[in-house]
Amino acid sequence: MLYAFRNALRAFAAASIMALLGFSGASAQSGNPIKVGVGLSLTGGSAPAGKMIQASLDIWREDVNAKGGLLSRPVEIIVYDDQSTPSNVPGIYTKLISVDKVDLLLGPYATNFVAPAMPTIMQNNKMTISFTAIGINRHFNYRKYFSMVAVGQDGVNGFSKGFFEVAAQQKPKPQTVAILAADAEFARSAADGAKEELKKQGMKVIYDQTYPPPTTDFTPMVRAIQASNADIVYIAAYPPDNVGIIRAANEIGLSPKMFGGAMIGMLITPIRVQLGPIANGLVISETFLPSPKLQFDGLADVMKRYQARAGDLKTDPIGYAFVPIGYSAGQVLAKAVTETKSLDHDKLAAYVSATQFDTVLGKIKFAKDGEWIEARQFTTQVQNVIPNNLDQFRDGSKTPVLWPLEYKSGDLIYPYADARKK
Repeated sequence: MLYAFRNALRAFAAASIMALLGFSGASAQSGNPIKVGVGLSLTGGSAPAGKMIQASLDIWREDVNAKGGLLSRPVEIIVYDDQSTPSNVPGIYTKLISVDKVDLLLGPYATNFVAPAMPTIMQNNKMTISFTAIGINRHFNYRKYFSMVAVGQDGVNGFSKGFFEVAAQQKPKPQTVAILAADAEFARSAADGAKEELKKQGMKVIYDQTYPPPTTDFTPMVRAIQASNADIVYIAAYPPDNVGIIRAANEIGLSPKMFGGAMIGMLITPIRVQLGPIANGLVISETFLPSPKLQFDGLADVMKRYQARAGDLKTDPIGYAFVPIGYSAGQVLAKAVTETKSLDHDKLAAYVSATQFDTVLGKIKFAKDGEWIEARQFTTQVQNVIPNNLDQFRDGSKTPVLWPLEYKSGDLIYPYADARKK
């Protein structure tokens, strides 16, 4: 009798809790969580981007779980720090797959880290959506790989195509180019793409130099660039290098007709604030940014929530360069799981290959190589920046889009010396 009474009491309590929850999405979740494994740089030189992507995935997870999870199961994200060291990446993905037995994969971030992860992912027949890696499938030709990056079919040329198209429209047309690049996978590839693009515009390289990643003194190389008297200076470099190169150029008074390139550090807001007016005039490549013509559904809400927690997370206070990329990768993954009602990586990859996705980055469809069918990389110019002011970068007015033309929001100040006067 007592046993039956207790069972009845438990049933009544459970029914009451369900009523209080109002049969919400949270109440519909049951079973073990769906585990999503990710390797990111959370310490070291690549940490600014890695931390932004991690924050964006946390917001995505919150949104998915608030709607009932995936397949009526809550989503859990397992993240390991690769410490900005590519050699750590294979072990991380081996652990995620073999030890943690994650259901789904995302990442890693950046070309230098995705390349070493690919053999492990392929050997285990898994699908992944990487973040901002360029041209990976040129080497692997793997049908379950997708890249959340805007260069699309332009590949490594995407970081310079707009730069040299804009340059070619100037009068008189610039003719000579100096190239300086870090001796690492991404920077070398971006520099190679630049050489192809400048040839299309009838320009020629008269200075071409690489430097080892640990370099801290860029003055000798910048002096050599100055001595070459090139019309255009194109840089392919990582965040710490960007600061050193720009400061060295400012100190010696380097003044080509056009200066910039694939300067990844310029995507990070604290670096923009740190450099202030000495960055004025730089023409750079950006994957995404705040702009009146880039207001896609859901973007404003995601960015508002990210920016509200950025201070506590000690991440980029604005975050447009990487947060929408991470969140969009989650959107693609969630839709694939929901529509296929499956965690089978073959089925998921087939669905992702065949589908157009609506994301906070806009509409995305992938080609056979896993890159976007339609490139959407932006060429912008740093203009009219004042010292020690974070808020000036919130609306994109200090980095107007020059190219592609359908997203144009400002005009190039040319030559570089004129932009420096502003």
